[in-house]
Amino acid sequence: MKLKKILIAVDNSTCSEKAARTGYEIAKNYDAEVALVNIIEPMPANINPDLTLAPVFLETYDNSEENSHLLLQEIENKYSLGLKTTYLSAVDSAAHGIIQQSDEWGPDLIVIGTYGRTGLYHFLMGSVAEHVARKSACPVLIV
Repeated sequence: MKLKKILIAVDNSTCSEKAARTGYEIAKNYDAEVALVNIIEPMPANINPDLTLAPVFLETYDNSEENSHLLLQEIENKYSLGLKTTYLSAVDSAAHGIIQQSDEWGPDLIVIGTYGRTGLYHFLMGSVAEHVARKSACPVLIV
Protein backbone atom coordinates (compact mmCIF):
# COMPACT_ATOMS: atom_id res chain seq x y z
CA MET A 1 0.00 0.00 0.00
CA LYS A 2 1.46 3.36 -1.07
CA LEU A 3 0.37 6.34 0.99
CA LYS A 4 0.79 9.68 -0.76
CA LYS A 5 -1.65 11.81 1.25
CA ILE A 6 -2.59 11.45 4.91
CA LEU A 7 -5.40 13.41 6.57
CA ILE A 8 -5.11 13.79 10.34
CA ALA A 9 -8.25 14.87 12.21
CA VAL A 10 -7.54 16.89 15.35
CA ASP A 11 -9.38 18.68 18.09
CA ASN A 12 -8.15 20.06 21.38
CA SER A 13 -7.68 16.69 23.14
CA THR A 14 -4.88 14.35 24.13
CA CYS A 15 -6.46 11.66 21.94
CA SER A 16 -6.03 13.81 18.84
CA GLU A 17 -2.45 14.62 19.82
CA LYS A 18 -1.71 10.88 19.86
CA ALA A 19 -3.36 10.60 16.44
CA ALA A 20 -1.28 13.52 15.14
CA ARG A 21 1.96 12.00 16.39
CA THR A 22 1.06 8.63 14.78
CA GLY A 23 -0.13 10.23 11.53
CA TYR A 24 3.04 12.28 11.11
CA GLU A 25 5.24 9.25 11.86
CA ILE A 26 3.44 7.25 9.15
CA ALA A 27 3.69 10.20 6.75
CA LYS A 28 7.43 10.49 7.40
CA ASN A 29 7.91 6.76 6.67
CA TYR A 30 6.01 7.02 3.38
CA ASP A 31 7.19 10.53 2.48
CA ALA A 32 3.51 11.43 2.27
CA GLU A 33 1.80 14.81 2.12
CA VAL A 34 -0.13 15.72 5.29
CA ALA A 35 -3.28 17.72 5.94
CA LEU A 36 -4.59 18.54 9.40
CA VAL A 37 -8.32 18.99 9.67
CA ASN A 38 -10.19 20.64 12.52
CA ILE A 39 -13.96 20.95 12.44
CA ILE A 40 -15.64 23.90 14.12
CA GLU A 41 -18.95 22.67 15.49
CA PRO A 42 -21.68 25.26 14.85
CA MET A 43 -23.33 26.98 17.75
CA PRO A 44 -27.04 27.76 17.66
CA ALA A 45 -27.54 31.27 16.35
CA ASN A 46 -29.48 33.83 18.29
CA ILE A 47 -31.69 35.78 15.95
CA ASN A 48 -32.64 39.35 16.68
CA PRO A 49 -36.18 40.56 15.95
CA ASP A 50 -34.88 42.22 12.76
CA LEU A 51 -33.78 38.71 11.54
CA THR A 52 -30.03 39.35 11.76
CA LEU A 53 -27.51 37.19 13.58
CA ALA A 54 -26.70 38.38 17.05
CA PRO A 55 -23.23 39.98 17.34
CA VAL A 56 -22.33 37.49 20.08
CA PHE A 57 -22.70 34.61 17.61
CA LEU A 58 -20.55 36.33 15.00
CA GLU A 59 -17.79 36.99 17.55
CA THR A 60 -17.93 33.37 18.70
CA TYR A 61 -17.65 32.14 15.10
CA ASP A 62 -14.66 34.41 14.39
CA ASN A 63 -12.93 33.27 17.56
CA SER A 64 -13.59 29.63 16.74
CA GLU A 65 -12.10 29.99 13.26
CA GLU A 66 -9.08 31.80 14.67
CA ASN A 67 -8.70 29.22 17.45
CA SER A 68 -8.95 26.42 14.90
CA HIS A 69 -6.07 27.87 12.91
CA LEU A 70 -3.98 28.31 16.07
CA LEU A 71 -4.65 24.69 17.05
CA LEU A 72 -3.56 23.44 13.62
CA GLN A 73 -0.36 25.52 13.83
CA GLU A 74 0.38 24.19 17.31
CA ILE A 75 -0.10 20.56 16.24
CA GLU A 76 2.10 21.08 13.18
CA ASN A 77 4.86 22.73 15.22
CA LYS A 78 4.78 19.94 17.78
CA TYR A 79 4.55 16.82 15.59
CA SER A 80 5.25 17.58 11.91
CA LEU A 81 8.82 16.23 11.81
CA GLY A 82 9.52 18.88 9.18
CA LEU A 83 6.75 17.74 6.82
CA LYS A 84 4.82 20.39 4.92
CA THR A 85 1.27 20.55 6.22
CA THR A 86 -1.98 21.75 4.69
CA TYR A 87 -4.64 23.17 7.02
CA LEU A 88 -8.30 22.32 6.52
CA SER A 89 -11.22 23.48 8.63
CA ALA A 90 -14.95 23.87 8.24
CA VAL A 91 -18.01 24.73 10.26
CA ASP A 92 -19.93 21.45 10.45
CA SER A 93 -20.62 18.49 12.71
CA ALA A 94 -17.37 16.66 13.43
CA ALA A 95 -17.96 13.40 11.55
CA HIS A 96 -19.67 14.97 8.54
CA GLY A 97 -17.05 17.71 8.30
CA ILE A 98 -14.15 15.25 8.38
CA ILE A 99 -15.77 13.11 5.67
CA GLN A 100 -16.50 16.15 3.51
CA GLN A 101 -12.96 17.53 3.85
CA SER A 102 -11.61 14.05 3.08
CA ASP A 103 -13.73 13.78 -0.06
CA GLU A 104 -12.41 17.15 -1.25
CA TRP A 105 -8.72 16.61 -0.37
CA GLY A 106 -8.55 12.94 -1.42
CA PRO A 107 -6.28 11.26 1.15
CA ASP A 108 -5.09 7.65 1.02
CA LEU A 109 -5.50 7.36 4.81
CA ILE A 110 -7.34 9.21 7.58
CA VAL A 111 -5.86 9.13 11.09
CA ILE A 112 -8.22 10.00 13.94
CA GLY A 113 -8.14 9.67 17.72
CA THR A 114 -10.91 8.25 19.85
CA TYR A 115 -11.87 8.74 23.47
CA GLY A 116 -12.76 5.07 23.88
CA ARG A 117 -16.13 5.80 25.48
CA THR A 118 -18.39 2.85 26.21
CA GLY A 119 -21.78 2.13 27.67
CA LEU A 120 -24.71 4.53 27.69
CA TYR A 121 -22.70 7.59 26.60
CA HIS A 122 -21.40 5.72 23.54
CA PHE A 123 -24.91 4.44 22.78
CA LEU A 124 -26.43 7.92 22.98
CA MET A 125 -23.66 9.97 21.38
CA GLY A 126 -22.04 7.48 19.03
CA SER A 127 -18.43 7.84 18.02
CA VAL A 128 -17.05 10.35 15.54
CA ALA A 129 -14.22 7.93 14.74
CA GLU A 130 -16.64 5.07 14.08
CA HIS A 131 -18.82 7.24 11.86
CA VAL A 132 -15.80 8.40 9.88
CA ALA A 133 -14.59 4.80 9.52
CA ARG A 134 -17.99 3.67 8.23
CA LYS A 135 -18.47 6.53 5.76
CA SER A 136 -14.91 7.15 4.53
CA ALA A 137 -13.89 6.36 0.97
CA CYS A 138 -10.37 5.49 2.19
CA PRO A 139 -8.93 3.47 5.10
CA VAL A 140 -9.16 5.00 8.57
CA LEU A 141 -6.66 4.42 11.36
CA ILE A 142 -8.26 4.96 14.76
CA VAL A 143 -5.69 5.74 17.46
